[in-house]
Amino acid sequence: MARDAIDAILYMMDAAFEGDPYQSGSMLNNLASVRHDDWFWLPDGAKRTIYDIVEHVGANKYIYENNAFGDASMKWDNPGPMPRIDRNTPPNEIIDWMREGHRRLRASVDALADDAELMRPRQAPWGMNSATRWLINGMIQHDLYHAGEINHLRALHHRNDG
Repeated sequence: MARDAIDAILYMMDAAFEGDPYQSGSMLNNLASVRHDDWFWLPDGAKRTIYDIVEHVGANKYIYENNAFGDASMKWDNPGPMPRIDRNTPPNEIIDWMREGHRRLRASVDALADDAELMRPRQAPWGMNSATRWLINGMIQHDLYHAGEINHLRALHHRNDG
């Protein structure tokens, strides 16, 4: 049973979320430079704070994992059994909550028997089926996209976006 592709995907998931020595653009690397006063700051015309982005990223991890690998009991309009955070949660606990969502998603990918499982259709959070590899790829790209958003908001607030 070949698992070369699964192992590569696990590496990419971890690099996008946690970072690696060769990449500074990961989710957690970008959050490491966020100060307490950055979490709820909004530039003129913006609608999402760093907190809002982190909440969105974390919820995605729980909901995608639950739909693709679990019982599909979590939906956007009714997250059901998803662990909750709120705006009063300290930043370190918010990051721990997001880490747990990543850990769950990663464990489900790691539990795949072999690379053929990556082609298996699984339920996406929007209800239709998609190949497992595309769902995982979407989550990797999702982390990197929102890490960049966090970096940009932080840099605007610190006035060093240059």
